[in-house]
Amino acid sequence: MPLLRDFRAARRMFRNALRSRRNRREIAERLEGGGFPDLSDSGIEIAVYFADTRVNLYQIRQWYAPLAELARTHPVAVITRSPGTSLTLLDEAPVPIAYCRRVTDLEDFVESHDIKIVLYVNQNMKNFQMFRYGRMWHVFINHGESDKMYMTTNQFKAYDFSLIAGQAARERLSRKLWNFDLDRKTIEIGRPQADHFAGEVPYPQDDRVTVLYAPTWEGDRPAASYGSIASHGVALAQAVLASPRHRLIYRPHPRSGVVDREYRAANRAIIEAIRAANEADPTVHHVFDDGPSLGWQLAAADVAITDISAMVYDRLATGKPVIVTRPLAPEADVDESGFLGDCEWLTAAGAPSVLAAVDRVLTDAKAIARAEHWSTHHFGDTTPGAATARFHAAIETMIAEWEQHAVLHASDPRTHEHDPLDDEVDEEGMPSEVQDD
Repeated sequence: MPLLRDFRAARRMFRNALRSRRNRREIAERLEGGGFPDLSDSGIEIAVYFADTRVNLYQIRQWYAPLAELARTHPVAVITRSPGTSLTLLDEAPVPIAYCRRVTDLEDFVESHDIKIVLYVNQNMKNFQMFRYGRMWHVFINHGESDKMYMTTNQFKAYDFSLIAGQAARERLSRKLWNFDLDRKTIEIGRPQADHFAGEVPYPQDDRVTVLYAPTWEGDRPAASYGSIASHGVALAQAVLASPRHRLIYRPHPRSGVVDREYRAANRAIIEAIRAANEADPTVHHVFDDGPSLGWQLAAADVAITDISAMVYDRLATGKPVIVTRPLAPEADVDESGFLGDCEWLTAAGAPSVLAAVDRVLTDAKAIARAEHWSTHHFGDTTPGAATARFHAAIETMIAEWEQHAVLHASDPRTHEHDPLDDEVDEEGMPSEVQDD
């Protein structure tokens, strides 16, 4: 009912406004108490611009380890706009945080540092507030490799460079983007995050086959309806949980259920089923994982089941078996010209029989060979450390080019790039935003 929707929107706006006020108050207290790093003399060369709220923190969290390693050779900082996001990153990010809530704060930070490269992990519309600064390279690094429609958006053209995973990404962009200079604008680096897929597993080493189910969210438009929790997930989870030979790791996308109530209910049903299974047999150690770290799950699981998302390709980078859920929605945009045209699909009808598919991909020689082929096609050399070396080489190449242009434009007057009509702040209480509690 429209009245009920209006009430919920108003309640959400009020709740978010209160949260935003609390976050700003805590920010002010930390600033006064020296809780934020003093970057005035740090000479930041590389900035990661992250204007999003907490709900999308997963997009930058996956870059923590590569950024920490990059910071050994070049000063790196994350520019934030959201108070809540800033507080979280202040506590957990491995590089310093520069909180620039207002555009004037952003201008002050840019003017006080000789930034050479700005990295972007998403296509937030506030990226354009950073794009105004021309004496630096604006570089899209994304938050994963996949065949989603997001991976070929025309917004790629807004950046000076884009760091892409490999040959598959080049082919995908060449098919979708008109008049886009791939040779000039893109640099292949593989998946540096895969060099840091590690962590202690929360279960014992035994003879159970561990199955990772990592679905994406339901999407906000028909063409992006890739999520499988409501269509496949409950039946899939029940089959794995009922097996005496298998263990389930369930890691849903953090936005699961933010749009669709049925999707949210299915997500909660799986979480409850895991709790009940562990209570019935505490030695099984099924896992519901909503932690900030992603890596050990992909490396440790014997088989991964994912939706069409970056998780498919993160798993592919490990060279281990992966099963992809076939979207139930006919409107979902599925590009089968690459890996998805040769992968192991799991339909909604086949979800109750998922264990047969799990056994097949573990033992079938052709399935194993296909995975190896597509891993190389998407990521190139997946030898440990190779992607990190390519990432660092790309950074050095862009810095060298920046230095060449700095010499060419050394006599140019430094102009103040303030827009007096643009003093927008990041308000976390907008009714259209979805905030995490």
